[in-house]
Amino acid sequence: MSPASTGASTRVGAVPSVPVPDSDSRLTPGGPGYRRMSLALFLAGVATFALLYSTQALLPLISGEFGVAASEASWTVAAATGGLALFVLPMSALSERFGRRTVMTASLAVAVTVGMLVPFAPSLGALVALRAVQGAALAGLPASAQAYLAEEVRPKALVTAIGLFVAGNSVGGMSGRVITGWVAQEWGWRVSVGVIGALAVVCAVAFRLLLPAPRHFTAGSLRPRVLLGTVRGHLADPLLRRLYAIGALFMTVFGGVYTVIGYRLTAAPFGLPQGIVGSIFLVYLVGTVSASTAGRLVGRFGRRGALYLAGGTTAAGLLLSLTASLPLVLLGLVLITAGFFAGHAVASSAVSKTATRGRAQASALYQSAYYIGSSAGSTVGALAFHADGWSGTVGVGLLAVLGVVTITVLGSRAARVAERGPLVADAR
Repeated sequence: MSPASTGASTRVGAVPSVPVPDSDSRLTPGGPGYRRMSLALFLAGVATFALLYSTQALLPLISGEFGVAASEASWTVAAATGGLALFVLPMSALSERFGRRTVMTASLAVAVTVGMLVPFAPSLGALVALRAVQGAALAGLPASAQAYLAEEVRPKALVTAIGLFVAGNSVGGMSGRVITGWVAQEWGWRVSVGVIGALAVVCAVAFRLLLPAPRHFTAGSLRPRVLLGTVRGHLADPLLRRLYAIGALFMTVFGGVYTVIGYRLTAAPFGLPQGIVGSIFLVYLVGTVSASTAGRLVGRFGRRGALYLAGGTTAAGLLLSLTASLPLVLLGLVLITAGFFAGHAVASSAVSKTATRGRAQASALYQSAYYIGSSAGSTVGALAFHADGWSGTVGVGLLAVLGVVTITVLGSRAARVAERGPLVADAR
């Protein structure tokens, strides 16, 4: 067949135009599998936060049934987040050996099973124990998800992908609290946590069906010496240490505010019913937006600039919430939520980018610090509320934001010193 009949060039020495294959087979926005992956991890985030904080909006009702104070009822939240904080590192080690998708699937399966038992807890002690087990089971999700994204998604799309996962967290936290608020108003807190358990079952099944099989995972070792060496290496990195502390401090603010806000809004001068208090958590939608736009914030202001913006927004919201005006309190919650989710998305994605090996352990350490902050915020925020009312809880939050700003300033100084070092060496 002649060249003319095939459309090929007749020039001597012409090289046929052949598309150059993209050697990077990782997922990218618009590419095959990216939407399925995004939706799967979004649903995993929904299930995780819906289960983890399923009792938070119900604390006044739990206090009433068991005859306990806010500081005691808050343990139903602190036990879950504390269990997650304690087990996230061992779970990350399992994910290094058996795979991210396997560990995430098993974790969700156990967590939703326990979730169906929670409504039948006969006492506060039994409820706290079940919640601790549930939190420990959920520990397999956050670090494994971030490690999966770091391995399967192209670096330029990583902040956006993690932002979508964090956005799923915000939707889960919001829907869990809104649903429980309205259901509890009609049928009590036990039915409401059962409904959340059923929602999580649906999310877990969809997650497993949608998540693409990993293509870039390499199994690691379960030997304790290797694991401890990896952990020591991460803890020796000054940038990672700063990011871990920032995650813990942001979550201290968030945990304290949302553990106590139900008590404040159901009491004078507001006196809101349980359903309306649950609907307050619709402000989590703001967190969905701020988390998913974290990549653009970093692109425009840099990582440290984005953290300053997140911290300032959170502090402004805390101060606004001190007023006795319900609209201003709600605006304050909007700002607190936006600042928290933006800061969390920026810090967690920076961890995934910074760690070049043992990513699951690096993310696990961040998640451990993050949920320790949640447990501390829930407990200390409730104690401060008991001692000094809402202003005490706000004071705890402002101290935590001050910590975020201080750590970020120190990081900026360390970066400038590191940049001057090579210049001094070259001058010599």
